[in-house]
Amino acid sequence: MPSKPVFLVSDLHLGAVPPGTEEAFRRWLLHVKASGSRLIINGDLFDFWFEYRRVVLAEHVRVVATLAELVESGVPVLMMGGNHDWWGGSFLRDRIGLDFRQEPARLRLQTKSVLVAHGDGLGAGDHGYHFLRLVLRNPVTRWLFRWLHPDIGAWLADRVSGTRREAAAGPDPRNNGRAVFLEEWASGLLAEDLTLDIVAAGHAHSPAVIEVSPGRYYVNSGDWVLHRSYVTLGEDGVPELHEWEG
Repeated sequence: MPSKPVFLVSDLHLGAVPPGTEEAFRRWLLHVKASGSRLIINGDLFDFWFEYRRVVLAEHVRVVATLAELVESGVPVLMMGGNHDWWGGSFLRDRIGLDFRQEPARLRLQTKSVLVAHGDGLGAGDHGYHFLRLVLRNPVTRWLFRWLHPDIGAWLADRVSGTRREAAAGPDPRNNGRAVFLEEWASGLLAEDLTLDIVAAGHAHSPAVIEVSPGRYYVNSGDWVLHRSYVTLGEDGVPELHEWEG
């Protein structure tokens, strides 16, 4: 019997997209539960996630519960922290059962060696973002933020995020540059490391499956702000791009 495919998805930005998008995503998770062997969420599942000790944001409860059911059914879920939801921790790991990671991960998926990275903060450019990233991920910053009331923390995050504007007005022009950079970055990695078969990213909100050289691919699972896209790896490890219509 053929093995079930691995599913890859990214950039759902739940909390900043319409309720219908979340409902469609929960239906998609049920599809993965029935049809998949593993799920990789490659960053920015949530538009804002911060792990308070005793609070789970109400708007994310149903999705988190569905993910827990998926894990309990025997489908492992790896969640990469993105630039919007890097601040996860023991709740996602211990209570929900996700393999939550905050740094790029190299995995064996089907027959392929795959590097999974959300895509933010890579390379030497964008010094301003690199500095902001260091500040936001600093343990002191996280400790101070924890003392804000969750309603205030979520409000601040929503003010900073541009996801609602993108959902209303169309693609962020900066995504074109991100897409080009990530493709070039992935192509460089594949050229340097011949043991690597696939580089999988998100962040650019630009769905793509590009065969960089025979049998070796750059994959971007796109987003659910505009596309509702995802990628599957079949038994042979060849990536295929899809768009959910359920």
